[in-house]
Amino acid sequence: MSPVAKYTTALVVEVAFSISLQALLSADRVIIHKGVRTMELIRAGQTLKTYKIALGSEPVGPKTRQGDHRTPQGIYVIDSRNAHSQFHRSLHISYPNAVDRERARKLGVATGGDIFIHGLPNGYGFIGAAHRARDWTDGCIAVTDQEIEEIWKLVANGTPVEIRP
Repeated sequence: MSPVAKYTTALVVEVAFSISLQALLSADRVIIHKGVRTMELIRAGQTLKTYKIALGSEPVGPKTRQGDHRTPQGIYVIDSRNAHSQFHRSLHISYPNAVDRERARKLGVATGGDIFIHGLPNGYGFIGAAHRARDWTDGCIAVTDQEIEEIWKLVANGTPVEIRP
């Protein structure tokens, strides 16, 4: 076998191993517990990692309308990601779901929709874990910049997200 063929074969094996390892370490579900301010990444029923979080500035109860500063409750998915958001990376949560839309319709209000799991505002990463001293988002789930880097790698688009009270 030529040196080029050996190198190519080794590279293919390394890439395949890396992809397989990433699949084994990736979360297949995210569970957010609003009451205790934690987010769990789950794989095959086992917790891979738990993070302390900050929520919307009005954390009790489900989000009912745009601008209420509440974090929603229900079943959603990660439906997109933004590496260049106004926060250090962001994963978009598919809020509103059908239940949320029906609730808003009955109330005659707009649902809103920009709900993310994200890091700190750009330029404020130095705050680190101190951001969790109070709930401060407009309804999002906030973690440190280092944590969102890890979550970014472990949570793929399409991953279910359950937000519990």
